[in-house]
Amino acid sequence: MLHFPMWKKTLILLICLAGLVFALPNGFYGTVEKHNDAVEALDAGAPETPELLAARAAWPDYLPNRLVNLGLDLRGGAHVLVEVKVADVYQDRLDAMWPAVRDVLREARDEVGTVRRQDGDINELRVRIGNAEAMDAALIAVNTLTRPVVTLSGAGARDFEIAAEGDEIVITLSEAEMIATDDRTILQSLEIIRRRVDEAGTREPTIQRQGADRILIQVPGIGSAEELLSLIGRTAKLTFNEVVNQVAGPDTPPGLGNIIVPSVDEGDGYYILKRAPVVGGELLVDAQTAFDQNGSPAVSFRFNPTGARLFGAHTAANVNELFAIVLDGEVISAPRIISPILGGSGIITGRFSIEESTELAILLRAGALPAGIEVLERRTIGPELGADSIAAGKVAAVVAFAGVMVFMVLSYGLFGVFANVALVLNVVMLFALLSVIGATLTLPGIAGIVLTLGMAVDANVLVFERIREELKRAKGPARAIELGYEKATSAIVDANVTTMIAAVILFIMGSGPVRGFSVTLGLGIITSVFSAIWITRILLVIWLKARKPKTINV
Repeated sequence: MLHFPMWKKTLILLICLAGLVFALPNGFYGTVEKHNDAVEALDAGAPETPELLAARAAWPDYLPNRLVNLGLDLRGGAHVLVEVKVADVYQDRLDAMWPAVRDVLREARDEVGTVRRQDGDINELRVRIGNAEAMDAALIAVNTLTRPVVTLSGAGARDFEIAAEGDEIVITLSEAEMIATDDRTILQSLEIIRRRVDEAGTREPTIQRQGADRILIQVPGIGSAEELLSLIGRTAKLTFNEVVNQVAGPDTPPGLGNIIVPSVDEGDGYYILKRAPVVGGELLVDAQTAFDQNGSPAVSFRFNPTGARLFGAHTAANVNELFAIVLDGEVISAPRIISPILGGSGIITGRFSIEESTELAILLRAGALPAGIEVLERRTIGPELGADSIAAGKVAAVVAFAGVMVFMVLSYGLFGVFANVALVLNVVMLFALLSVIGATLTLPGIAGIVLTLGMAVDANVLVFERIREELKRAKGPARAIELGYEKATSAIVDANVTTMIAAVILFIMGSGPVRGFSVTLGLGIITSVFSAIWITRILLVIWLKARKPKTINV
């Protein structure tokens, strides 16, 4: 057990050296962070200003530059809890069903007669047919449009329920489809919020689902909760609709199949638009800040091939007609079609500032939220509070570290010194692992690091106490050390495996700070076992072979 082949010594040395190298950037946090920001900005095409070039040159490119990310409670930032209005999607699903129902019934016009959509509850689609005696045939035709619900709980169910009431067909979402739609809506909202936050260049946000219809967003480093909400709070649902008429007030009946929408510019009044959009914003593939022919801020956009075809066909067939660009239920622009737009790209003009056009481009690139959101909780954590947390965490860690080191030296003498060296390397390797995996350090995470120190010392205490017992049995130094490690290793592994199981459960079941604690605890278990079993042992072996003592005093 005390014989270390050269390859094993070399491997342990390389692991310790790698830990020192990868943990090094955290000792120069501000410098490395500015270096990373400068590199990212220059790679994105920013002009090479003296400030950016100086920040990039402040840290050598040949050294690692990954840092332990600081969480919301350490860095400051915004905390927002929102509720997704999943029921908003139901009406959109039913509206999208209407063209297909109309077309399938028109194919059987000779049998069912006229087909007209009727007003009804927002959670149902009502269609009246001219010949009530052909209702059975109409129901069979409409049922061909339904699809099975692909979920475990909805096995055997269809996405729409079709029923007859007199001469009207009533179409509603099935309960299984509502549950599946809710789940898809939340997952889609999570992804779109994540894209919007990432587009804004924030660092290591926490975006996760809470409960059935809530989403928690924590973004370190952002100025305020209001700034975060301006980015994620807008639905950013963009559509391009045909204009029927322009009216002065909202009381004008829009007519069947139409909607009345206000203009962003109050002087333009209201627009009556076709309810079904010509093109939806989901067909956009890019949106960028631009300037119009007058030099005013605008947003250029580009469609995918399907959107380009629909957009080109409509503009070709409606030259000299108005065409409304609708964002979140407001007409932001209603230009007149001068000529067919066949390239699949265009420009959105309006009374934008540069900041508004930049934000709109970000929202359009990330995509529209499938449903509106309601803010349940908002909180801004100032950087001063984060600095206080870091200072308190440092004090706690330093006091714990110093106390443990003093205890080990007083209790075990030279062996305690070897344990302290391993303890320092343990913390270094822990920070190296946190940096490499891009983990976020929170205040509970610092508590996990402090706990790791105690666990690492606990392993050394087990070994040293076993060595003491063997020395009392008149064993020689080498044999006592060897037996001490042999008999203590199983206890060390067992104790740390059970703690690792607890850390894994905390990571799976927990969220936010709880996860931060579980990550540092889990990684700390790995580094503390390695340092106690291998680093301390190799230091003892080197000392034993160099000094060859006849007796030792632990």
